[in-house]
Amino acid sequence: MIPFSILDLSPIGEGESVSTALENSRLMAVKAEEQGFERIWLAEHHGMPGIASAATALVIAHVGAATKHIRVGSGGIMLPNHSPLVIAEQFGTLAALLPGRVDLGLGRAPGTDMRTARALRRSLDSGAENFPHDIVELQRYLGAPEPDQAILSVPGIDSNVPIWLLGSSVYSAHLAAALGLPYSFASHFAPDMLMDAIAIYRERFQPSATLQKPYVMVGVMGVGADTDEEANYLFTSAQQQFVNLRKNVRTQFPLPVKSMDGLWSDMERMTVDHTLRYAVVGSHATVERKLADFLSETGADELIISMPVHSIEKRLRSVEVFADVRGGLKLAA
Repeated sequence: MIPFSILDLSPIGEGESVSTALENSRLMAVKAEEQGFERIWLAEHHGMPGIASAATALVIAHVGAATKHIRVGSGGIMLPNHSPLVIAEQFGTLAALLPGRVDLGLGRAPGTDMRTARALRRSLDSGAENFPHDIVELQRYLGAPEPDQAILSVPGIDSNVPIWLLGSSVYSAHLAAALGLPYSFASHFAPDMLMDAIAIYRERFQPSATLQKPYVMVGVMGVGADTDEEANYLFTSAQQQFVNLRKNVRTQFPLPVKSMDGLWSDMERMTVDHTLRYAVVGSHATVERKLADFLSETGADELIISMPVHSIEKRLRSVEVFADVRGGLKLAA
């Protein structure tokens, strides 16, 4: 069976607190482990009232402490926001606390607006353009110590935390291929380059000490429920959130609504539908059909699912639906 994983944003639901959001992430990790998911990753975002995972390494430690064997990690750490040494120390510490379970997914976007990015970095002079060099520096801090190495990451050195490259463009595909790293593409919010990025990565992949052949994880947004009608109702939270993001309106994660009529214009509806066209929303049968088509089309080695559901009870039910589908999924040859 193809591995299924979870991407959790620690959503702060409308009317809820950060503490509730972080407790919900713990419950998601426990449920994902019970249901046989491969890993659960947390994402770095800043300045967003609807997302509680800004201090990503801390939230990873939180969910890791609540579980026993599921892999935990970042999807991802936005490396230009940080010194590579600081990230090596953080993830070296996680690897010591959770041996053999920690992944380090890296992205180059700021995960926020540029004013907040400037506050995070203090300077934007050494930003995304240094991303490839920062990855190599980070690999050195996490790898075996070199003779007379001047700077050591403690914890971190010789932890060999697996590094993944995340992306939503062909740039990341070229870089992951050149560095011989596993690659995760964010088709759940950047669908247009999906197939081109996968093709570039596979065609140009260079074997490395980390990975001998290409490995593609593809991200989708997913809402599983007992009926199509219920799933579509729950998915209106994500639709509202995308409309708000495009208007630069920052809110907590919205409650679902019976109808989106009046909440978006025709142009906004078309834009959101286009962006979320790979979303897998529905009952067991609908989810199974959509996933079979999507996985056959992409040939992905692994699927990572973001579940934008306001109610934690319904979100946990969605995890169960996707786990049930995975057990009987049949892909076209």
